Amino acid sequence: MEVNETAKKYDQLKQYTYEDYAGWNDDVRYELIDGKAYMMSAPSVTHQSISMELSRQIASFLVGKQCSVFAAPFDVCLFGKGDEDDTVVQPDIVVICDREKLDTKRCNGAPDMIIEITSPSTSRHDRITKLNKYMQAGVREYWVVDTDDKGVAVHILENGKYVISAYEGTETISVNILDECTIILPDVFAQ
Repeated sequence: MEVNETAKKYDQLKQYTYEDYAGWNDDVRYELIDGKAYMMSAPSVTHQSISMELSRQIASFLVGKQCSVFAAPFDVCLFGKGDEDDTVVQPDIVVICDREKLDTKRCNGAPDMIIEITSPSTSRHDRITKLNKYMQAGVREYWVVDTDDKGVAVHILENGKYVISAYEGTETISVNILDECTIILPDVFAQ
């Protein structure tokens, strides 16, 4: 996502909602943060490889379980306001355990877990803007995967704030919200 350059096609003084966003008929992907449109660029090969392996490991664990995993592009109306939500994100990976939040178009409300895979153009946005929005919305677990450093920052929501742990790409991480689920980072970063 090009976070330094907001969507020039749309008036940046206007506050957009999911209803507006859903009516945009171009081939460009966007996210809305507090009603502002942000263009998203296509992910790199490294990004896609990491996303696929993370999704594969989580999906394999979730077979036959209540929770579901979804990969981008997948709309999340972060604050559960449906068509009126002005914060609509497309995280790289989400885990949703409350199926009541899902309709035929999107997730309405905070997923249980979100994973964002950073690139040089998205790192600040993922680590500050989105982190604060995810914390405010009540996302219980938020991972920021650094493609350059081959590491993961895991944020666990405790008493309304994130507690952060850092992991290197050589480690295995337990998924806090999914008992007994572990992610093998050497497989995630193997290329």
